Amino acid sequence: MSPTALALADPPDETLDAYPPIDPPEGARVSEADYWAHYYEHENGYEWNNGILEVKPVSDVLTLQVYQWLLALLRFYLGTHHNARFTTLDFGFRLTLPGKVAIRKPDLGLVRHDNAVPLEDLDRSYRGVFDLCVEALSDSRPAEIKRDTEQKRQEYEAAGVGEYFILHHEPHWQLFYRRGPFGRYAPIPRDDGMIRSGVLPGFQFRLSDLLRQPEPEALIEDPVYAPFVLPRWQADRAAHAAERIARQQAELRVELAEQSARQERAEKEALLAELARLRAAAQDGPH
Repeated sequence: MSPTALALADPPDETLDAYPPIDPPEGARVSEADYWAHYYEHENGYEWNNGILEVKPVSDVLTLQVYQWLLALLRFYLGTHHNARFTTLDFGFRLTLPGKVAIRKPDLGLVRHDNAVPLEDLDRSYRGVFDLCVEALSDSRPAEIKRDTEQKRQEYEAAGVGEYFILHHEPHWQLFYRRGPFGRYAPIPRDDGMIRSGVLPGFQFRLSDLLRQPEPEALIEDPVYAPFVLPRWQADRAAHAAERIARQQAELRVELAEQSARQERAEKEALLAELARLRAAAQDGPH
């Protein structure tokens, strides 16, 4: 058989080069289409920065505990106010920025219900711009610190993210920004050692509590958190306490009434006994 016939009978597999590498290194160049098709849901947690793959760094345990405590506090808030939805970890959004496009996956992204682009039940990425982004900082390399504290801050600011929180177990790396009227980020005021969100009215926390991480039992007794931490439970508890007090007061009134009745009977019996004695004495006296 001629070489030509062999070629026709067994053509080369041209599909082998149609798929990008399964596990490319950080810094590899891929198209946005390939990113969405092959790397958006990749186990390496890739983000995409204008054609470059970036691996999301891992935070240490102490920083993750700070993040998880704030996440739990946010769940309490949303369970009370029902004014927003949030995503975590591998849920990304596309940022159209001056001179470039990026796809970021904040550790927490929040969408208010009045956002022009709602977060839908079946979404796997967010088509709009988050109202609040939270990143748990990794400090294992200077480049990772710079990515969250500078690069992403600039990107989120330019994209229109209303507030940006950077969490860490060291207070000097705890950074909180709010977008001002001219579109620029400014540090959120730390009045009385507290952070008060403008994106989520009424959501607030003490900076010191990011490290103390008080339990829910303590939060419901704290005036800072009581307005949005299990208020129904608090109301039920207050109602049960009021019922218990009312029951105790009713029982006390009954007991006092019974005690008064017993005393009245005893006094009456004593009076009757005294009258009987006087009659007897009068009958036994001189005739």
